[in-house]
Amino acid sequence: MFEKHSQQLAPRLVFLGRLLKSMIVSGVLIMVALILGVSGYHWIAGLNWIDALLNASMILGGMGPVDQLTTSAAKIFASAYALFSGLVLVGATGIVLAPIMHRVLHKFHIDDRDLELDD
Repeated sequence: MFEKHSQQLAPRLVFLGRLLKSMIVSGVLIMVALILGVSGYHWIAGLNWIDALLNASMILGGMGPVDQLTTSAAKIFASAYALFSGLVLVGATGIVLAPIMHRVLHKFHIDDRDLELDD
């Protein structure tokens, strides 16, 4: 997906394109996770759509639940969704940071000889 260490550093527009793609993939991942959470809170916990959206957003954002859950099924769903949300957050962060870290590390490892060729 990215250039190898023996290749030249990608132009800025290529890097920005990669960054945009990673942000789109990350956004889609977060939206899918949010849809799963809203659906679960609505159908399993019995919350209305707005309250389900609020609870799913708060869990996905790492803030915690808003409404008190009364049934065992709702509590099991909420705990599973909280664990899932933590993994989604880590994954989305990694997806966005991958092109940035690759560029930083690639630039750090470019030989002086490679830089002389650019001049």
